[in-house]
Amino acid sequence: MQFLRTAFWVVIAVALAFFCMANYVPVTVRLWGDLVMETKLPVLLIGAFLLGALPFWIMARATRWRLKRRLDSTERALAAVTTPPTPPASAVASTPPAHSPMSSTPPVADATDPATPPPSPLSPAGPA
Repeated sequence: MQFLRTAFWVVIAVALAFFCMANYVPVTVRLWGDLVMETKLPVLLIGAFLLGALPFWIMARATRWRLKRRLDSTERALAAVTTPPTPPASAVASTPPAHSPMSSTPPVADATDPATPPPSPLSPAGPA
C-alpha cells in the first residue's frame, strides 16, 4: 500500500513539473484597486490550490484530533471496567497456599483462619 501511495505522489509531482515547464509565463493579476501583482502562472496556480486546500486540511486535523481524544477516553474507560481490582498486600500475604492435587496429604486448616472449615474425618473412598 505504501508503494501505491508513493507511486501516486511521484506521478503527481512529474505532471506538475511538466505543467510548470510548459506554462512558465508571466501573469499580471489585479487584486483590488490599484494593487497589481506580476507572477508566473505555475506559482499562481499552486498558491491558489494550497490556499483552497488549507481550510479542509485544518478541518481534517481537528476532526482527527477530536476522534483520537474520544478513542483514548473510551479505551481508558474500558480498561477501568475490565481490569479486576487488585487485593491489598496484607490479604495476599495471609492467604494459605493452595492444595496441590498431586499431593497425597489433604490440606491442613490454619487455626488462625476462621473461614477455613476443619478437615472432614471421612476420606473420599469411605462409605457414602
